[in-house]
Amino acid sequence: MTTIRSLVVFKTLKVHQLVVEPKRVKATYTIVKKDNSEVCSELIYSYNDRYFDPKNASDVNLASMMVAQVALNYGLFFETILFDGWFDETDSRFIRDMTENTSREILVHKFFSKNEFLKAPFDTIQREKLERYTAANIVFVNTQFASLELIISESAIDRNAYAILSSGGKDSLLTYGLIKEIGEPHPVFINESGRHWFTAVNAHQYFRAYEPNTVKPWCNSDRIFNWMVKQMPFIKENFQNIRSDSYPIRLWTVAVFLFGVLPVVRKRGLGNVLIGNEYDTTIKGNYQGITHYHGLYDQSKYFDNAMTRYYRRKGWDVYQYSLLRSLSELLILKILVKRYPDLQTLQVSCHAAHEENGKMRPCGNCEKCRRIVGMLSALDEDPKRCGYTDSQIQKALKTLAQRSVKQLGSDAAQLYHLLLSKAIIETNDHTKKLAKEHKEIMMLRFDKERSTLADLPTYIRRPLFAILAKYSEGAVQFQDRKWQAFTIKNDNWGMPHFLDKNV
Repeated sequence: MTTIRSLVVFKTLKVHQLVVEPKRVKATYTIVKKDNSEVCSELIYSYNDRYFDPKNASDVNLASMMVAQVALNYGLFFETILFDGWFDETDSRFIRDMTENTSREILVHKFFSKNEFLKAPFDTIQREKLERYTAANIVFVNTQFASLELIISESAIDRNAYAILSSGGKDSLLTYGLIKEIGEPHPVFINESGRHWFTAVNAHQYFRAYEPNTVKPWCNSDRIFNWMVKQMPFIKENFQNIRSDSYPIRLWTVAVFLFGVLPVVRKRGLGNVLIGNEYDTTIKGNYQGITHYHGLYDQSKYFDNAMTRYYRRKGWDVYQYSLLRSLSELLILKILVKRYPDLQTLQVSCHAAHEENGKMRPCGNCEKCRRIVGMLSALDEDPKRCGYTDSQIQKALKTLAQRSVKQLGSDAAQLYHLLLSKAIIETNDHTKKLAKEHKEIMMLRFDKERSTLADLPTYIRRPLFAILAKYSEGAVQFQDRKWQAFTIKNDNWGMPHFLDKNV
């Protein structure tokens, strides 16, 4: 019988040979196999400006944490993971906690769930509840920088300045538009070495021309992820030819890019780190006694809150959060296209974008494309605004009448309700079964788990909701097992005020 511990297929993963230069950070990833043979690859972050002093312990410490993040995906597969760099107790605790959390997530969503990338018998791993899922013994050493002393000193922080983890998606575009009105935006585009960068090209070209605070670090984490997968004996050799909306193994991804943003945050004294995540990315689950976050932990409010606590323990007066936690995907797109139409034309939400006449265009075939076409059509907007052709639009709408979308049930139901009520798609058994009105989808939604006002710093609440309220159809909070309407009063931005009205 194939057990969880049979996944321990390697001896040691070493993240070592750290190099810190003014504009670049790199480290070697070395896999030591069970026969003691070794294979290596190099992880690199590079910048167009000077962000690091190799003689400054604080800079070396941050560089050490940056290069460590990719490795947090692999706690199930190694006997030992060794990090060689400058780490303090806060760092080691963070890495151990997040590796364990990621091990659970990967086990539940990559091995206990259907995963077309797995070879037999690893696709039938025995379900077990363990005290600790991370197999690796995590070790920290400092062979190069022991002479550096970390001196914590207060630095000036600008509460009105916001780093935005940016791409060509609707979430980061809306976040930028909101902050451009409210404060000072600093869009940071992590330029990946792989095709994922395609989705960001249109937005970055625009921002580079019109937003002077735009930054574009480069990172080759995609190459490290793919290199690692090629070493794994339980992944099919043709994994790169398998069309899928998910990765073969990894689930700790956002933090790889986020830590690449932090050098910009610290050098510029930015008081806020914004990640564009909506209401439905915060989900708790339980699989046969194993707690998990549906593979979305690094997109959830729990991740944002954990990062804010980490910054505090490091002595950094920085908040991390999303402006969009109370919004559905449909409401996000509505606000973006209605209030910031020029930004919406830059949107590329596609798994297989391609270049055409110097611009990136969506494929029109993937699930994300179908969803975007459906939502824009339901909002009485033209999908051609962001690159879809007439034939792609017709095909997407036809497919929506036959196949559903990857949204929460209520979100998908509201989308289909709008599409049917406006006669945009065919009425048939499939669409009639899915369609049901959920008024709360177009409202600001709050509940104790996914979205609370307390998740936002007090200084952002008033200007943010002054804008959002103009496009939402009210505000609701889930209480007593139903959505109840309430008014967010200007005299108290700490707690919502409820009215006796149900939705």
